[in-house]
Amino acid sequence: MVGGEVYSYLLRVREEKGGGLLLLVDPDSVEEQAYLATVRMAAECGVDAILVGTSFMLNFDFPSAVKKIKQATSVPVVIFPGSFAQIAPDADAVIFSCLISGRNPAYLIEEQARGAPLVKKYGLEVIPTGYMLIESGSMTSVQYISGTTPIPRTKNDIACAHALAAQYLGMKLVYLEAGSGATHPVPEDMVRAVSEYIDIPVVVGGGITSPDACAAALNAGASFVVVGNALEGDADSRLLSELACAVHPKETIRV
Repeated sequence: MVGGEVYSYLLRVREEKGGGLLLLVDPDSVEEQAYLATVRMAAECGVDAILVGTSFMLNFDFPSAVKKIKQATSVPVVIFPGSFAQIAPDADAVIFSCLISGRNPAYLIEEQARGAPLVKKYGLEVIPTGYMLIESGSMTSVQYISGTTPIPRTKNDIACAHALAAQYLGMKLVYLEAGSGATHPVPEDMVRAVSEYIDIPVVVGGGITSPDACAAALNAGASFVVVGNALEGDADSRLLSELACAVHPKETIRV
């Protein structure tokens, strides 16, 4: 179902808390015990949803990982797939993304066409998303794997035009991505320019590792902030709570 319960939930989170924190879990880069420990504390610490995805699947069974993550948390689990092979039945929804910043047909339509029958088979909620890779100062995994050129971090006009096209194509979110392990996050002025130019929520991720960085993205207009690398292999409840507080300005500060 497009724009169903999870998407409505995320919009409520934005309205009631001022923004949302999404925790990205990559089961291929962290030991299972470590990422499940972080997932178990996520809801209590203020995480609003869990994203699950990876660039490769070298060391694990993706459907099994999604099932275990779902069993370990009370917040929605949303697949953020790196390929059609990362569609699993136990998630609540899937970010059905199109890499609109690139010109590689494999990530504009081919992977989506391969994955669509699996999404239908499993009855997953679909959240159509315009995925935009932004220059981050280093070669990231998504840039290498997709074989696409990121939007230059100084070209707000190019970012705005692509984001507006995503909106007109009927997408529900625009995701500005610096990439896993980015040297620099998406520039605040680009987040602000895109957020002011379009009418759908903006998600920002990549290179965000501190509460100040979360707050900066939110203050620039992002509706949702994605964190991942900052917590990989380190079940730090205090940091996770601080990150959540930074994107929940309307919520009472946790003690």
